[in-house]
Amino acid sequence: MAKTGSKIFFFDLDGTLLTSEKKISPKTLDALKKFTDAGNHFCINTGRAIDSAKAVYSGLHLDFKGSFLCGSNGTEIFSVDDEKYVYKTGVPLELVPKIIELSEKFDVHCHTYNETHIVSKKNGECMEYYRRVIKTPLIVTDDIMKEISAPPSKMIAIELHDHDKQERFRIALQEMVGDKLTLLYSNPYYMEIFPSEAGKGSVVKRLSDYLGIPVENTYAAGDEQNDISMIEAAGCGIAMINGTDLVKKSANVITRFDNDHDGLAEFILDAI
Repeated sequence: MAKTGSKIFFFDLDGTLLTSEKKISPKTLDALKKFTDAGNHFCINTGRAIDSAKAVYSGLHLDFKGSFLCGSNGTEIFSVDDEKYVYKTGVPLELVPKIIELSEKFDVHCHTYNETHIVSKKNGECMEYYRRVIKTPLIVTDDIMKEISAPPSKMIAIELHDHDKQERFRIALQEMVGDKLTLLYSNPYYMEIFPSEAGKGSVVKRLSDYLGIPVENTYAAGDEQNDISMIEAAGCGIAMINGTDLVKKSANVITRFDNDHDGLAEFILDAI
């Protein structure tokens, strides 16, 4: 449980906590250390799968007591200190092949995940683009279901050249799955597919309840559409100045500087 009066800060990664070079600057890192040394909690809340969040946490040598990693838009919550999942859900197994079949009909790349790998029927331009940043190993197979034994944390559809085609696929997929799944863009090319009971905003409630932290002591920062739910759920929602207009409209405050110029440092220090 959290200490009395402790706070928790939820961070998106790309375009928010990380610079364009996928690093955390010394000034922001120092602010995070001061924030967590004061007994507060650090939480990565990302659309990336949990293994990628773990890779960022360890790769950047982050070592904050009371850290949590939330992956795949709220479908996975992992306690770093306890080395265990606090919460986990996934896309129902029976929907996975139907989603893949529909994506093929619309000629939109779509892949999913098992516990250790990206699982895809193709390794083409879209996958190569995705794996520039996401270093999770890849399985290419004609039968995706042979590689998946549990509901996957999420699926992702990628279209690099024709957003209208992606939108047509999104509309058809929403009609097929109804309210079972949420479909959100994490950037102009990536459409995240995950269970409706998840979402980044659900993480704010689940984890603050788990820790016994009141909502007024929660902070969340992001820059893209899939960050809006957590920005709205937090006691203080922060939009990056480099974020989209929709994100800025949903936030309580907007940073003065972007993710390449320590935009969050002053907010982290103010939250102590």
